[in-house]
Amino acid sequence: MGVTEDLADELARDVIKAVEATGDEMIITDVQKILGATSQTAEEAFLTAVRVRRANIKARAYLVDKLKRMKAAKEAAAGAKNDSGDA
Repeated sequence: MGVTEDLADELARDVIKAVEATGDEMIITDVQKILGATSQTAEEAFLTAVRVRRANIKARAYLVDKLKRMKAAKEAAAGAKNDSGDA
């Protein structure tokens, strides 16, 4: 990546951490406004990085949850099979 994307991504990571720590979603908007006042290119790169990182976080959370549910269902089925075989 170029310097713009690298800096925007680093800032996006820090802002996402700040939002997670504080619960204040306005941090993203405030940083966007600061960047937009001086560099539209930096603003766009920042917003893209935030969207991509947040989408990735949601997708990974979904995947982890899906795998946990599949494992639990498989274990429940195995347990039910073992219970019916003991009778």
